[in-house]
Amino acid sequence: MTINTLLPFLSTAMMLVSCVVVLRRFFVRRGLHFLFWGIGLLMFSIASFAEAYLALRWSRWAFFSWYFFGAALNAAWIGQGTLYLLFSRKRVLPWTVLLLLGSLAALALMLRVMPLLDETRFTRTMPISEQYSSIMPPARGGATIRLGTPFLNIYGVIALVGGALWSSYLFWRKRVLPNRVIGNLLIAAGTLVISFASVLTRMGFGAWLYLGELLAAGLLFAGFLVAAGFRRDELTEAVRSRPSAE
Repeated sequence: MTINTLLPFLSTAMMLVSCVVVLRRFFVRRGLHFLFWGIGLLMFSIASFAEAYLALRWSRWAFFSWYFFGAALNAAWIGQGTLYLLFSRKRVLPWTVLLLLGSLAALALMLRVMPLLDETRFTRTMPISEQYSSIMPPARGGATIRLGTPFLNIYGVIALVGGALWSSYLFWRKRVLPNRVIGNLLIAAGTLVISFASVLTRMGFGAWLYLGELLAAGLLFAGFLVAAGFRRDELTEAVRSRPSAE
């Protein structure tokens, strides 16, 4: 097993631990930001595992998982969690409805393109993010999902970066909740790192993708812990147990 095969599995393991920790906090505290962060982390985990699997062999449904949960939805759902952290439920609710409708539309479009995938173009010698455009047809060829994916990602990046800036502004004005400033900055940095690594991959520098994903996983995990104000004993207890509605 090469290092480029191992790194996605390490990212998957880190994100699964993060997912357990964050979702457990949701079941205890009922904060919706924990729910959306946890779902986003689970999507990250699924996409990372699918990417690792596709480095070994082709699977149509691994490709579905990688593109739908990773390339399409992941950033938007994590960004929605940041909105719930910073604003009231009433203010965020309309955007949540739009996110849910957009996710359902993306699911329908993704299922529609599945029969059109050209698996003969697949090769194990390249990261899937470097070759997916030759496996999936263009938008005018039936892959309409490719038109919607940028909007979901832009929404997620705006929510994450905007959330980091907004929490920084509140701290500058009121000198309260510094953990949210640091946490949101780490979360935004993690999302931007994986976005930048994906751009490099499309430019032909695929060797940086897996390292970028691992770094992003670490930044996201740290950001969630800091922003939510986890104590060390809470983290230890959460890692040792499964999520439950306590």
